[in-house]
Amino acid sequence: MKIAVPTRGTQVDDHFGHCEFYTVFTVDENKNIVSQQELAAPQGCGCKSGIAPVLHEMGVRVMLAGNMGEGAKNVLERNDISVIRGCSGQVRMVAERYLKGELTDNGRLCDHHDCGSHGK
Repeated sequence: MKIAVPTRGTQVDDHFGHCEFYTVFTVDENKNIVSQQELAAPQGCGCKSGIAPVLHEMGVRVMLAGNMGEGAKNVLERNDISVIRGCSGQVRMVAERYLKGELTDNGRLCDHHDCGSHGK
């Protein structure tokens, strides 16, 4: 399994569509992180950037994010990527917390529209 985290520096970026890059963790069957890589974030809003199919092809099945709009959440889910919102902190620690079952989705959608309508 692979987990992706929108990243700024070494922290979870507060807004999915504006991250510097995605940190992608490969996880073994015992829920141990066995490797990580960085994937450059494409230009544009997360919901319209085309990143979801790329992540899906890489084997990503979970996105641990700070905030995101409804459009981005829908696009990720259409690509078989589960979304956990409300994450914050150092990316590896967040991934480890997820693997221990300590994180759940906060259910909140981003309500500002820096890059157009997230809901479409």
